[in-house]
Amino acid sequence: MAGTAGTPGTPRVLRAMNDRAALDLLLEHGPLSRTRIGKLTGLSKPTASQLLARLEAAGLVRVTGTSEGRPGPSAQLYAVNPTAAYAAGLDVAPHRIRAAVADITGRTVGEYELPTPGRRPAQPVLQQVTEALDGAVKAAGLARDDVHRLVIGTPGAFDPGTGRLRYASHLPGWHSPSLLGELAAALPMPVEYENDVNLVAIAEQRLGAARGHADFVLLWNQEGLGAALVLGGRLHRGWTGGAGEVGFLPVPGTPLVRQVTKANSGGYQELAGSQAVPKLARELGIEDVPTGPHTEAAAELVARAADHASGPHRELLQTYATRLATGLASLVSVLDPELVVLSGSALTAGGEVLRALVQAELEELAAARPRLVVGDVREHPVLRGALESALATTRDEVFDTSR
Repeated sequence: MAGTAGTPGTPRVLRAMNDRAALDLLLEHGPLSRTRIGKLTGLSKPTASQLLARLEAAGLVRVTGTSEGRPGPSAQLYAVNPTAAYAAGLDVAPHRIRAAVADITGRTVGEYELPTPGRRPAQPVLQQVTEALDGAVKAAGLARDDVHRLVIGTPGAFDPGTGRLRYASHLPGWHSPSLLGELAAALPMPVEYENDVNLVAIAEQRLGAARGHADFVLLWNQEGLGAALVLGGRLHRGWTGGAGEVGFLPVPGTPLVRQVTKANSGGYQELAGSQAVPKLARELGIEDVPTGPHTEAAAELVARAADHASGPHRELLQTYATRLATGLASLVSVLDPELVVLSGSALTAGGEVLRALVQAELEELAAARPRLVVGDVREHPVLRGALESALATTRDEVFDTSR
């Protein structure tokens, strides 16, 4: 019937649904034969053959070989064509921008890190972003126009009402109200922005400890203390993008911090942030407290303490666990999540020992008792989350064969 093409239930839409199901299976399982795809999708052999021919003609799949011991056309193996599209991610921190490009299968094909030292940017943010992106694109052997989508992760969040970056006064140069428009005009691909801890949650939900969980909290402790809230399978960002800025949370055990955005700190950050760990170690009389960046010092101290069964190191870990659980108790009392994921180097360094201590303390402090786990995505989790976010939208667009 005229005018019904593309509506639910039409052959065109059903073909597109089957195409997407097959592409998702290939992403999940790797190369598959026509027969295997037919079994996994429930399609007949002729329909599976037509589907693969259609996807191959569209440049979305390609033949990668044959099944071992089964020569012949029926044993051909098909895989998603990795060059069908590319996506990029940026992880922005005060002293560096880390960039990467991934092909449509999720494999990282180019990386680059741009140092950005100093309280004031040595070059405009627009130039920093393009230089970092171009470095990763060049490392991948691509051109900027080859990138289908870019996701940028920053501390804080861009307020959807004003376009300004909030909750991140320590990120120099990123607070201009015209910044988003300048980036959109300068880059040839769509650009999205996301809070860095939210991106870690995306990485854990897609690839790590939160797979299969629709309601969870991710507690992050590295340069700063923050959280990501996933409710009903979706990120909860809040009215101004500030949901999860738990470092500003007033908690027992520290004086009230007033004008928290100007101080760029709050009670929970002062109590349990990574900068509190070296200070606590000195108070407990621990010798050889590492000097240098507090993030690295905290991770080293927590890892060292996890190896001790008694003494001041064990007291350090127990006290740190109590402080972490103090803030978590407020979160889980309000949200009642199924799962809490501990991430960031100042948490993952403690491994199962710290996790068990925090779990025990939380059960004493809160009525809700979610299960605590240590995050699985350890290597550049913010960047991995940015890539996963960019890839999800890119796949929805590139894999849509109904158009």
